Amino acid sequence: MAAAPTSGCGPSRTASVFPKTINSSNLVASAHNPPASTASGGDASSPGHAGAAAREFDAAIFDMDGVVTRTAAVHSRAWKQMFDDYLRARAARNLGEFREFTHEGDYRRYVDGRPRYQGVAKFLDSRGITLPAGVPEDAPDAETVCGLGNRKNELFNEIIAREGAGLYESTVALIATLRAQGYKVGLATSSRNSALILEKSGVASLFGSVVDGVVSAVLGLQGKPAPDIFQAASARLGVHPEHAIVIEDAASGVEAGANGGFALVIGLAREDNHAELWRSGADLVVSDLAEVTLAQINEAIRAKRAKG
Repeated sequence: MAAAPTSGCGPSRTASVFPKTINSSNLVASAHNPPASTASGGDASSPGHAGAAAREFDAAIFDMDGVVTRTAAVHSRAWKQMFDDYLRARAARNLGEFREFTHEGDYRRYVDGRPRYQGVAKFLDSRGITLPAGVPEDAPDAETVCGLGNRKNELFNEIIAREGAGLYESTVALIATLRAQGYKVGLATSSRNSALILEKSGVASLFGSVVDGVVSAVLGLQGKPAPDIFQAASARLGVHPEHAIVIEDAASGVEAGANGGFALVIGLAREDNHAELWRSGADLVVSDLAEVTLAQINEAIRAKRAKG
């Protein structure tokens, strides 16, 4: 059997399609319909995100899981259940001792921020496990890279259907401010579930472009830490990367932004991993977007450009 490739499973037997545009609900009405006093570019209603006099960028590209939506923990749960079930089954067949999949040691190191099948392959390689790559249509019980990835996706969708997808209010507030002041906003995610998650959370219409795992497969884009998905999201907004910023929580995503020639990369340290995000190339690191204003973002871009 061929070793699990770092890029994930093989090509699909059928052509992929772009996700449908989904109408958002009224959960974030203030972001969809900003007050008239802010639409002309004045201070937004959110006190933490006041506007800046000098505008140094034209667009912001957000990651989804862990940045916009509270779904990073759901991904971690689904990955753990899938891999623990598989590793126990291998142990029962005398193919190795069971060692559980952990959030710190495995999820963040091998899976977080990566395309699903690439995450499977990376983790299996770390355990010295060789499996056939398979194809995206593999059944969730297939013992292939694609099959394991599809089982994880099945578990993830079950949790989302049961529990929903929460939002980070500070992120939605920043997006509202950006839109009110004429900035373009895009979404770039490795997830193939963005349509479902954006529908469940009611924020689909906030983004002028969405580049997710489905779109990436259609366009042949490389996964993080390659900058492809961020650059594609920016291009779809009609903005060159040097005039756009990236907001990411995963180290691989921060590295992707740093590799893409963007005006600024903001690392969002949800797990107190500030040092890791700095090392990955972030220009600015915060624990939550409530900690940063547009004025500070513009000033950080000016300072970065001044350093050359």
